[in-house]
Amino acid sequence: MRRLLTRVINRVLLSEPFKPAMGLEGEILTEGRRKLVVGLGNPGMDGTRHSVGMAVLGALATRLGVADRWRGDKYVSGEVILSEVQQTHVVLLRPRMLMNVNGVSVAKAAAKFGIKPEDVLLVHDDLDKPLGKIAVKHGGSARGHNGVRSCVDCLQTDAMLRLRVGIGRPTGKMSVERHVLSRFTSEEQQVLERVLVQSVDLLLSQLSQQDAQLPSSPAGGRRVAQKRTESSASQDSAAAAAQS
Repeated sequence: MRRLLTRVINRVLLSEPFKPAMGLEGEILTEGRRKLVVGLGNPGMDGTRHSVGMAVLGALATRLGVADRWRGDKYVSGEVILSEVQQTHVVLLRPRMLMNVNGVSVAKAAAKFGIKPEDVLLVHDDLDKPLGKIAVKHGGSARGHNGVRSCVDCLQTDAMLRLRVGIGRPTGKMSVERHVLSRFTSEEQQVLERVLVQSVDLLLSQLSQQDAQLPSSPAGGRRVAQKRTESSASQDSAAAAAQS
């Protein structure tokens, strides 16, 4: 029932039409290669495990020298930065919607800037990987991640590239909900700093690729017929992080 209600909310929020803008936003809709990089998370909860995708995006903006260019975009219900990486137009997006419905923000941004789902990169937390591990995944199920599920529902395909950032599972009697909304310990912060560097390196590598790596998704299709591969960008940046 909750999932059905979320889908209904997605459809209602996606109903607002878009009127093309002038200037750089208008140009990026029609000219050149373009990518959308999204940091999934909950607004106002920066620094929590569930918002680690936003931390990676912030680190990417800093590396690109555009961290001071965030601006609110009412239409997409988020904050955006327009930048370039080796002649590729890159839109950075921080949704300002709750995780369960932030696919609305992603779909609106993709439509506004003329970006196909296979050119969208989602950065999000992953319970099934320990802190210190990252991996790139092409398509596939949301694996229980509500933010990814919302993106798949709103874009009507799972063709998006995903950078999964490990946060590990809770220990002891701590619930998953409490775990993902908690902040990293001081020891984990040291590991996270290295993870951010590795994640940005991997994102820049993906953004620099000149040839499309994924097939186009069928119109209106929910699933993309492609080989599910996971690039083992996992690196042992630390042996094991202390669990809270």
